[in-house]
Amino acid sequence: MRYAQGGGLTAERRRFRERIRYEAGERFARGEKIAVIAKDLRVSERSVERWRRAWREGGMAALASAGPTKLPRL
Repeated sequence: MRYAQGGGLTAERRRFRERIRYEAGERFARGEKIAVIAKDLRVSERSVERWRRAWREGGMAALASAGPTKLPRL
């Protein structure tokens, strides 16, 4: 599926997803299991595994949103 230029997530949706990642980060620090976090946050275990890897390498800052995507270069 192709998106119109400037498509993607709205700022509100980006913030929502970032809050989910931060919640996961807090739970990583408490030592909770990936499967439990994924089920509670209603995301895939694969996503939680990626977030955990990023969190391990860069802490909570690694879970921050990278911001809006750039327009494609022509």
